[in-house]
Amino acid sequence: QMDVHGRIREVLAETVREELAPEHQELSTEDLIKALRQRGIVDDVMKELKFVTDVSEKETTSAPKPSTHFVDREPPVLKKTNIDPTRRYLYLQVLGGKAFLEHLQEPEPLPGQICSTFTLCLHFRNQRFRSKPVPCACDPDFHDGFLLEVHKESLGDGSKMVDAAAMLSICDPVHMVLIKTDMFGETILVASYFLEWRSVLAAENGITNIAVELLGVGTESKVSVGVLNIRLEMYPRLIKTLSPEVTNTQFALERQKTAEKERLFLVYAKQWWREYLQIRPTHNVRLVKIFAQDENGVNHPVCSYVRPLRAGRLLDTPRQAARFVSVLGYERAPIIGGGGGKQEQWCNLLAFLCRNKGDCEDHANLLCSLLLGFGLEAFVCVGTKAKGVPHTWVMTCGTDGTITFWESLTGHRYIHRAINPDDPPLVEQPKPLYPYRTVGCVFNHQRFFGNCQPSDAVELCVFDLHDESKWKPMSGEAIKSICSPGSTSSVPAFPPLCASTIDAAAASNEIEVQLRILVSEYRKDLGLATGWDDQLSYLLSPALAAYELERTTGISAGNEEFQDAVRRAVPDGHTFKGFPIHFVYRNARRAFATCLRSPFCEEIICCRGDQVRLAVRVRVFPYPECACAVWIMFACKYRSVL
Repeated sequence: QMDVHGRIREVLAETVREELAPEHQELSTEDLIKALRQRGIVDDVMKELKFVTDVSEKETTSAPKPSTHFVDREPPVLKKTNIDPTRRYLYLQVLGGKAFLEHLQEPEPLPGQICSTFTLCLHFRNQRFRSKPVPCACDPDFHDGFLLEVHKESLGDGSKMVDAAAMLSICDPVHMVLIKTDMFGETILVASYFLEWRSVLAAENGITNIAVELLGVGTESKVSVGVLNIRLEMYPRLIKTLSPEVTNTQFALERQKTAEKERLFLVYAKQWWREYLQIRPTHNVRLVKIFAQDENGVNHPVCSYVRPLRAGRLLDTPRQAARFVSVLGYERAPIIGGGGGKQEQWCNLLAFLCRNKGDCEDHANLLCSLLLGFGLEAFVCVGTKAKGVPHTWVMTCGTDGTITFWESLTGHRYIHRAINPDDPPLVEQPKPLYPYRTVGCVFNHQRFFGNCQPSDAVELCVFDLHDESKWKPMSGEAIKSICSPGSTSSVPAFPPLCASTIDAAAASNEIEVQLRILVSEYRKDLGLATGWDDQLSYLLSPALAAYELERTTGISAGNEEFQDAVRRAVPDGHTFKGFPIHFVYRNARRAFATCLRSPFCEEIICCRGDQVRLAVRVRVFPYPECACAVWIMFACKYRSVL
């Protein structure tokens, strides 16, 4: 706010002029601080800082604690970033946006009014950052700085300071994803951009300003969305910068190398496809997907969308990983206009996670990556489900030959047992429970197989991937040349998963309070009074916990105690009705509208009778990123009058 940087620079320039001119003496830090003190700048800054802390203290004392859960909330303290002088940092500042023309007509938001916002998410060498949300406007007011560590001990030889020449070989771009959040909390992917930061290595003083033009996603990948003004600065300053010719030559060489690898892989893929078609002419209608378009409309081999991903301490088991992926929102890639065609868009992982929702391919790629991280032999299957709708799911191959299908959108698991069409009619065949109809190919980060069995129906397929008469493999070397991390600059590294920032108890309370108000208002419109039974509401908690446990582990537990407690709470001659429902969003109004569509739930909410008491319980289960499973249970008890 005060432009401290600018004022300090002015004072330093003055001091240097005044005090260094007569006899060229060395200026110590004390002299500079003294100069700043004389001009009152240090005092101004101290006043400003005092003012900031006062506000946060006032806010924390005035907010009463929610009485239902006792968590001592510390006032949010801004962490100071310790700049380690032995490491290199890139300071990336976003200094506002320009020409976001879609928001030209957007009115100025009134104070306190909820408006749509832009958020910028960054990923660079295993570090993730998120900007403060700013109101959507034609010139959005981004003002954020991110300190990116370029060279870290875990990423190389951290004992010596890395110089410009060594940094030129670090070809990881800064991946920037711009998300728009509308007034109802829905997220929209606006742009995904890979920033080449190494131009700063050839900049004078190690500072460079660039205007980045963001292009849209999907069908709008050639249309400009807006421009971001970005300033890049190296810390500590580079003693020796490179010449622009050196950096440009390096970029040209990398592009050339990548283009050559991609060309060779394309030649190989065409040859493989020709051979595959010669096995059987009907193969040309099978869903054998070798390349897929990302959100920017760029084609990549499908194997580059999957990579072993370890979730650190955020997920403990493969089944918990499947549950996490299933509670990320499902949304088909948007298309403008009708026609019923499916717009295909396989998102880069950062874009999928920041948006918190994606298509079935995004879910399957993430689940396969997590299962590979847990040490399983996992593959993504590309095929169709009922009515020939294209679909992707995940398959794991056990060491004993067991084939398990994982549905990434629901977290369900199915054991696959192949039907042998040559068996005599009396032999009992297994009944498939899974929804999949055909499978064209399976792949992971190292292998790709095209299905060349006589029928591509899943129930008839044998998933013995070592048998080349059933599955035509692609060369592992060819896949490695283009899909392994670092092989080409066009394959972005995977970001790490982030821990959830949702306070489960506070979020549960908030939704529950809103639902009580909505139910009371709804009943009031019907001319019914509403009495709440807090004890009965509390008794519903174990049931919700058991439902989530069952979704995660497949094990049902604690039902006897729940039934016993409900029987004791409902007196003789009274009737109890309960209705549980599951959501992956935290919008109470939307959840309530969905609940009313169920005749069972409507019956409870509109319950008439003698001594009617209503209960509602909400439980939010947070998962990594901002994903959460929300369980809601409505219940009522009333005297049965026949």
